[in-house]
This record gives sequence, C-alpha cells and structure tokens, in this order.
Amino acid sequence: MPTKVLFAANVSLFFSKFLLPLADHFRAQGWQVDGAAPDATGWQPSRGHFDQVFDIQWSRNPLDPKNILRGIHQIQQLVEREGYDIVHVHTPVPAFITRLALRNLRKRTGTRVIYTAHGFHFHPKGNPLSNAVFLGLEWLAGRWTDHLVVMNREDESAARRYRIVPPGRLHYMPGIGLDLNRYTAEAVPPSEVERVRAELGLTAGQPLFSVIAEFIPRKRHRDALLAFAQLNHPSARLALAGTGRLEPELRALTRKLGLEGRVLFLGWRQDIPALIKASVATLLPTQQEGLPRAVMESLCLGVPVIGTNIRGVHELLYPDSGFLLEVGDVAGIAKTMRWVLEHPQEAQAMGVRAKECMQPYDIRHILGLHEQLYAQALGEGSGRSSKTEAFHA
Repeated sequence: MPTKVLFAANVSLFFSKFLLPLADHFRAQGWQVDGAAPDATGWQPSRGHFDQVFDIQWSRNPLDPKNILRGIHQIQQLVEREGYDIVHVHTPVPAFITRLALRNLRKRTGTRVIYTAHGFHFHPKGNPLSNAVFLGLEWLAGRWTDHLVVMNREDESAARRYRIVPPGRLHYMPGIGLDLNRYTAEAVPPSEVERVRAELGLTAGQPLFSVIAEFIPRKRHRDALLAFAQLNHPSARLALAGTGRLEPELRALTRKLGLEGRVLFLGWRQDIPALIKASVATLLPTQQEGLPRAVMESLCLGVPVIGTNIRGVHELLYPDSGFLLEVGDVAGIAKTMRWVLEHPQEAQAMGVRAKECMQPYDIRHILGLHEQLYAQALGEGSGRSSKTEAFHA
C-alpha cells in the first residue's frame, strides 16, 4: 500500500499557488496525494497534480456555522474512509477545524496531523483582544497537532514561548518554496517582459510599480493607491494583480483619486515573473504575513521591494536589499517610490543584492525538509499523545 497524504486548505487557489510542487514530488515517489478544499473538484489548475480532490464545506470566516455543522463531519468521514497516513493542513480556519475533527480519530487510525502556519493570527502589531483569542485557539489546537511548521523566526519564537507544541514537534521552514529556475533570465526573457509591457500599454522607459496580492483588508491596497496619488508622476503606472472581495471598493477609490487609466487592475495572472520584471519595484503595504511569496518572487528576479516592517517581510528584506516602512505610512511609500524613479541604478543594484540572498528558499531545499518531516511523522511510536498532553499540562 502506498503512503497516503491529504493536503487541505481554505480555497482551491491555494493549491496552485503553493502546493502543486509538493503534490508532484510525493506522487513521483509513489505516494497517493489527495487534496481537499471548497470547490476543489472544479478547480482546473489542480487537475493532474492530485490523485483525488474533495470538496469540503468550510469557510475562511471563523464564525461561519458551516465550519462546525459540515466541515468537521466531512473531514472526519473523508479521513476515516480513505485511511490517510498524513493529513497536512494549511491556513488557520481549516487547520483548527481539521485538528478539532481528528483529535480522537487520529489516535485510533494512527493518522499524523501536520499544520503549516502561514503566519499566526496573533502577532505584535495585532489587536490585544484578538491576539488573546487566536493565541488561545492555537494553544488549544496544539494539543491535537503532531507537527507544527512555521515559516518565519518570529512565529518560531512565539510557538516556543507559548509552548504551543513540544519542542520536538516544532519545525522552521523558510516558506513553501520557489522554483528558482523559474526566476532566471532564460525563464523570463526580455521578449516576454516586452509582451507584458505592450499588453499594459507601456512605452519604452515608462515606469511601472506592481502590487501582487489578493484584494483583502490586511494587504492594504488602499495605502498603495493613496501613495501612488501622492507620487504625482503622470507617466508612472500602478498594476494591481489579484482578485478578491475588495476589488469594487478599490476601483471606486481609484476613480475618486483621479487615477483611472493609470491604475491597472489585472485580475489573476499566470505570468507573474514577467510582470515583476516589467516593474521598477513591487509594493506590499501589508499588515500581516507569514513569509510573503510575492516578496520572494520579486527578490529572486532582482526587482526591489517596498514593504512593511512586519513579521516575515523584514526577514526577507535584508539591509540594502529592499525598503521597510511602517504599516500605514502612505507618505513614506510615496517618498520611496519617488526615490526609485530618481535613482534607477541604485535601485537596480539593490535588486541584485537581494537576488543573491534567495538560495535558502529554493523549492528543492523545501522539498527535502518535507521529506525529513514526513519521515519523522511516519516513524513515530504510539507514545505520542500522552507526551503531548503532559507537555500542555
């Protein structure tokens, strides 16, 4: 019988953004690799990468009652029916629901439950009340977690400080991995960059800034729009690549600021590397991250990043390889964008320095770390649950 692993996440898009290299890698080793997410069976980009996909009715909203009424029952049935050796869950709400649902079942079936935290919802810049709630939930769910993976040193420190899981069950991995071969001059030739620029209506030398992020509140696209308005550079363009529920609101703000025609809403793109190379810099004015892929992609391509001084981002933007501003510093973002336009050679040199620091984030390194993690999980003895409970007592 092959080893069977189930990847679970809050949206099907998560698979194609993060998990397909993992699925391909372990299927190539003879494993059965399945996926579970809302509407997973209809998500075309995942086809051919998983043996099976299943629809799970859970929501990204932690207060949505269907998480309890449907999600728990569905994941229990699925794991018991399919007999998974490993359930590896990403994103916070499905992670809590899955661990709650399998807290007793895993003891009977021997299923190992692994959670990769893409940034804890409690963090130093968060609201104290919500921090307390999310910390309490993570601590509680830690009792039902065989292994916890974190992707930045700040979360690693917090997990140790609050004893969310025993030390031997905590693992640091520098992100979910990037195929660095996709971020080279050969993989992103000038012809592809020029194709993107022509599609966007840009003339030679016309500067483009890009934001690559889902349209959700914590990404703070509003700050990017307000800063771009302050930049007051008529030929510059700002591209917003992504989708999400805030798009109508951001389009309305664009009109209000008089930026129509200068702000480009691109939707979901599959040519992100070329878009980045077409830009003089990328922006991420976010207030909460784990280890943002958009920043890593930009740095791999040697394009400087204007980011916020928060967990996960400041680990990537080494001194002299990017710009760090405080969350909400619209004037600072505008000033930095202006500096990039006025000092193109210095900005380009900054991007080159950043590219030299990205080797630890290569997908081959991350796949090796997952192999070690899964080998440890599969090789564990039956004394796991009593040790975990004693740790939390």
